[in-house]
Amino acid sequence: MIGIITKRLLPTLIVVFALTTHAHAQEILIPMDVAQKNHLKAYGVVFNALTKGQTAQWLLNYRGGSFMLPSSDALIRESLIKGVSIEQLSTSQATAIIAEIERPDVNMAVVPLEKAPRIAVYTPQQALPWDDAVTLALSYAEVPYDKIWDREVIGGELSNYDWLHLHHEDFTGQYGKFYASYGGMPWYIRQVREMEGMAKDLGFSKVSELKGAVAQNLKDFIGNGGFLFSMCSGTDSFDIALAAQGLDMVGTPYDGDPHDPDIQKKLDYDAALAFENFTVITDPMIYEYSDIDIQQQEINDNEMLDFFTLFDFSAKYDPVPTMLTQNHVSSVRGFFGQTTMFRRSLIKDSVIILAEKPSLQQVKYLHGNYGRGTFTFYAGHDPEDYKHRVDDPPTDLDLHPNSPGYRLILNNILFPAAKKKEKKT
Repeated sequence: MIGIITKRLLPTLIVVFALTTHAHAQEILIPMDVAQKNHLKAYGVVFNALTKGQTAQWLLNYRGGSFMLPSSDALIRESLIKGVSIEQLSTSQATAIIAEIERPDVNMAVVPLEKAPRIAVYTPQQALPWDDAVTLALSYAEVPYDKIWDREVIGGELSNYDWLHLHHEDFTGQYGKFYASYGGMPWYIRQVREMEGMAKDLGFSKVSELKGAVAQNLKDFIGNGGFLFSMCSGTDSFDIALAAQGLDMVGTPYDGDPHDPDIQKKLDYDAALAFENFTVITDPMIYEYSDIDIQQQEINDNEMLDFFTLFDFSAKYDPVPTMLTQNHVSSVRGFFGQTTMFRRSLIKDSVIILAEKPSLQQVKYLHGNYGRGTFTFYAGHDPEDYKHRVDDPPTDLDLHPNSPGYRLILNNILFPAAKKKEKKT
């Protein structure tokens, strides 16, 4: 009986002990190296602290990109309840860490985090037979977000948000090019019917025209200072739609008429953000949009040997790419998607490569600027499901609390909170 009582009281006793030692601590360090028990929920702890008006410091390249926040009973309690490892620091200990990081001879930096971004996920309200890694990550980390779709985008609601994720999506209006494999499935038929109805309601004659307008609105969102993050087919199909604005690249099975036979010659690569000189694949029976994507025939299909490498940036001079690549490992296990890897030869020179397979010229993760905002593309569907297929069950992140692949997703929700450096005059 005594053992049962002790087991039940143990979590409470741990919290009480931690809170009683709080009087001697001025700062809380959330380590993000291998000592962290739950990397993913750690992002949520930091994000939610920012939403409450607290500030934080992101210690770039220090112990895996750790965080430092002012100590409080609420922060300690939340961290312990969520299984997030913390270290309580005295003022002198915190000062010593900052001094170490700010030494000119080390590749580390301190970035203040001030205000949590307003987050939206571009995703349909109806259930589809696949999951989205970003919504899984946000929900697991307990980071709040709104869902928006074409009606809200066309209606001008993007201005309500700072950070936007594009759900697994096809912005070319070809319904993911699932016609050959799933054209007779109820979910596919329902999706086509609903999208055609929405296009008509919003004043467009075709779904491809609606999606093109959505893509242009998303580009304007970035240009006006927004942060856009996308994975899988939401990356290349978005850029293709921008290059094909006003053109018909959609085959008969999707919109009832053939595509423009001269579509390839008419593409405007200057309108695209990340890619150029790509060739679109107009055959409706081929499950691919263009040659931007690198699929199984060119990728090592051995899961145990499939890794991509994160680039190392100067934390003091290139803080944004450094923030986006913070991790407790430098090599991350690969994973497939409708868009699996980007062909490096088709990426614009202005784009920053964040991660790739160097010897194969296959890019996994990239970042760029447009106007006053940024875009970040991360290829693949689910970092912890090597070949996620239609109707596969969702990934249980309780089994992957230290996932390096999912960490890259969550880096993206915090870098918009970084204090902007004032330009010197």
